Amino acid sequence: MADLRALFSSNDPVGSNEAFTNRQNQWNLVAVAIEEHLRHLAGPGFDVEDLEAPRNNVITFHGVGGVGKSTLLRKLEAALAAAEQRPVQWGAPAWADERIVPIRIDLARSASTGSDFERVVLTIRLALAAAVGRPLPSFDLALRRYWETQHPGEPLEEYVRRTGLAGRFGQMLPQQMQAAVAEAVGALQLPGMVGSAVGQITTALVQALRERRDRARALAGCARTAALLEAEPDLEALSYYPHLLAWEISQLPAKRTVVPVVLLDTFEDTGDRHRDAERLLQRLVWLMPNAFFVIGGRNRLPWADDGLQGQLDYTGPTSWPGLAPQAGQPARAAGQGGARQHLIGDFSPEDCDAYLARRLTQDGQPLIGPEVRAVITARSHGLPLHLDLAVARFLELRRTGRTPAPADFDHTFPALIVRILSDLTDDERHVLRSASLLDAFDIDLATRAAGLPHQAAARRLVGRPMVSEDPYAIWPYHLHGAIRTALRTADDHTEDRWTSADWHQAAERALAALGQQWHDAHTLAPSRALLVACLRQGLRLARDHRLENLGWLTDAAFAYTSDSVWEPLAPLTHASAGSGQSGLDTPADVVDELLAAIVRRQHEHREHTAERLTTVLDSGLLPGELTELGLYYRAKAHKDLGRTGAALEGYRQVAEAGGRLAPRGRRGLANLARIAGDFPTAFAAVPHLGWEGRHHRVLAHIHWPHGDIDRAAAAFEAARTEAEQHNAPGERAIAQTLLALVVAFADPVRADDELALAHQLLEPLDQRATMLYAHVAGLVRDAGTDRDIADRIAVLRTEISVAGLPWLTPLVETALAFHHAVRDAPDNLAATLDRLREATADGDFAYYVDIATAMGDLPQPAGSTVQWLDGARTVRERWRALVTARQGHLRGAQ
Repeated sequence: MADLRALFSSNDPVGSNEAFTNRQNQWNLVAVAIEEHLRHLAGPGFDVEDLEAPRNNVITFHGVGGVGKSTLLRKLEAALAAAEQRPVQWGAPAWADERIVPIRIDLARSASTGSDFERVVLTIRLALAAAVGRPLPSFDLALRRYWETQHPGEPLEEYVRRTGLAGRFGQMLPQQMQAAVAEAVGALQLPGMVGSAVGQITTALVQALRERRDRARALAGCARTAALLEAEPDLEALSYYPHLLAWEISQLPAKRTVVPVVLLDTFEDTGDRHRDAERLLQRLVWLMPNAFFVIGGRNRLPWADDGLQGQLDYTGPTSWPGLAPQAGQPARAAGQGGARQHLIGDFSPEDCDAYLARRLTQDGQPLIGPEVRAVITARSHGLPLHLDLAVARFLELRRTGRTPAPADFDHTFPALIVRILSDLTDDERHVLRSASLLDAFDIDLATRAAGLPHQAAARRLVGRPMVSEDPYAIWPYHLHGAIRTALRTADDHTEDRWTSADWHQAAERALAALGQQWHDAHTLAPSRALLVACLRQGLRLARDHRLENLGWLTDAAFAYTSDSVWEPLAPLTHASAGSGQSGLDTPADVVDELLAAIVRRQHEHREHTAERLTTVLDSGLLPGELTELGLYYRAKAHKDLGRTGAALEGYRQVAEAGGRLAPRGRRGLANLARIAGDFPTAFAAVPHLGWEGRHHRVLAHIHWPHGDIDRAAAAFEAARTEAEQHNAPGERAIAQTLLALVVAFADPVRADDELALAHQLLEPLDQRATMLYAHVAGLVRDAGTDRDIADRIAVLRTEISVAGLPWLTPLVETALAFHHAVRDAPDNLAATLDRLREATADGDFAYYVDIATAMGDLPQPAGSTVQWLDGARTVRERWRALVTARQGHLRGAQ
């Protein structure tokens, strides 16, 4: 269709093309993919029984809800069923004379694993019954046996009638299945058994196949028929029967040859935690390589991801080359072996660029240059309406004699707001603007942010096409990116446009609403995922709108840091690059930077962490108690850097403030006493720490330098149990990792199990120092062996240096000393002791030198100032005994 606006925009002739209309591009993708599939089937190398060959018999269309995926699949079904139902502009495919059998199945009604998978299988077989008009013996016998076993007393005819399948495909299947039984009886020469239970007939057929009788093999010649007929006829067996169906289709005579095209709609409804339903459906696709599958759903099909290995039967790019992204190749190039995954609804960046390039042309060349197209594409978020408005602006600028430049399109369009708001009620407009302040929302949150007393407007709004839904998210709804940007940044010329004060008040309402949701949930059932989500949105709101009263964000910040789980809250902000105080203008700025510094310390040198926290504290903008948070984590950074004096002062300030972090401040002081070798002072502090001060962990840290492994392990186990009771996964992982470390000195076999659990608990977390502890535990477990100890030590030293954690160095050298003592290598032990003395020259962790000399049965260091609880002699005997025990263990293992 010609674009008359383009035609009349200038004296110069401008060509135009309405791209992407009527889903023509999607039809072309399907048509080319089916053509390629048919060529593959006709090739000499195709074997329907080959279970190892890669599969390229699937194409997917994915996109947000409501963008027309189901409509597309219904249109494809109709176009494949009859040429007269195919839109004229789609054109006739190259394979128009082939017998294609389209079978669309709505998985929204087939989302569970049991009877609904039966429905999928039956739908495919019923469609083939109508198209083929004859039995498919081996599959029909297997299906009949399954049905009689799983549905005793329920005739298949009644099920077909009750579920409505008979209306779509007739009632031919029961008769064909009965004919399959009759064929089997005749082929096996079993007079009088036509009315017998199909199980008896199946048993006779299996025996005949095992005996390689020609008539049985002519009836059911698939190599795996006997095994499938012998298998227990349960759901698992049913999921393998499509192999028999594929084989039967391949044996059809030329005049009855068909190619099934199965369209699986609403594929996202198969999702569950264990992928049970998806596993069955994937098996169906794999075992029917001569069928073609079109899958529509909200998400990309992840079968080519190696990460799903073990969850599904067939995974990885080798198995599904068409589903794996291919570098440098457009996503639309399915027919040339490119990716078979296609986003619909919003255009991909490539589609946006192609649309703009073809939309306006002059002398066969794109009128809109690549630089302008790039800006428009980025601003559009794939929204077709934005692209159309950009084209209109391009024509307007060109008509006035200007050459459009990229800067002319680096904004949103007021017209976009007018178009969006044109059919909304006043209340819906109010909710829409309020919701645009939020990254995601639910009906309650949008209503509270709008300050309305009722939810009706929000309920209507979420049904509008500009709102997308993810039912599995904390807040299921979010506005389209281009629409949200337009509402918040474009010049609004509507009659009910908001003033800056209106936007500020809406931000305050939205912040309060987020806080209320978090508080309500935290009171009933604390959810860390909700906490993090509320913090992310709340911090951005407070920062972007310069809100002074942070309210609940203070409590949320303390809750976030109460456990050692460090999910990122936001991308690096303007102040997060460590460039001084620039940008820290409001309380929200400094709170954002405070939490960013605490989180990023897992990935930055502790020196940088200390500098960032000093900048935050010096700003004077931290509200109330949050100053203690900054002081505490700066003290931790100083402790990690070996700055004992600075750490001591910070911990003391926190402890003396008497706030909610006071127990942590007291724990820090106890740890510093232990680090200095003053074990009595550290021990005396334990009864005053409680859970908040991690009393069990502090006690364990005191026991294990004494070589009292049993007491240390018991204390770490108690710490882990207490963490589980308080639902603190970060603390649980720390306690478990330290338990593995101390156990590794005494029992390397048990240490294997403890360390495996530690890694399992650490995997979803972001704990750099604890992970290094785990590596040290692995070294201690392997002490005395030839398991690359030296190389692993070298790697650890590098990681410690990069992270800025010099306090771990004495521990690493002590683990190495244990290794050399077990191997009775005095020269190596002496060199390790020299490094250990150097690392503890300032007095911190000097007790490791005493421990290392005890391991090697060397004289106690002269002038040792360590104040042991059990006496130096007892401690030395325990550590030496651990070395001799390991030597005995290694001799016994030889």
